[in-house]
Amino acid sequence: MKRLIFLLICLLSLLQYRLWKGDNNFSEYVVLQTQIAAQEQSNDKLVARNQILKEEIIDLKSGTAAIEERARNELGMVKEGETFYRVVGSELRDLNQLNR
Repeated sequence: MKRLIFLLICLLSLLQYRLWKGDNNFSEYVVLQTQIAAQEQSNDKLVARNQILKEEIIDLKSGTAAIEERARNELGMVKEGETFYRVVGSELRDLNQLNR
């Protein structure tokens, strides 16, 4: 009976050593789990960005309204007969509030 108890204690000690100090120990497991969570979060952001880009591509392929909108917003283009107004006062007011 004493041998069996001694054998069980040795086995338990060996398992505890492997759990805390051996290859693939518990601390490595915790670090890997945090890395996996961070990578999954990064992947979710990239999937969302890709979906937005896919929708934009479909929108650009389907008609001229999206192309016109991008030209207006990004290039500052206007249609013939339209007048372009640039409001500068609100930007100056925002800068003054930041400086206070």
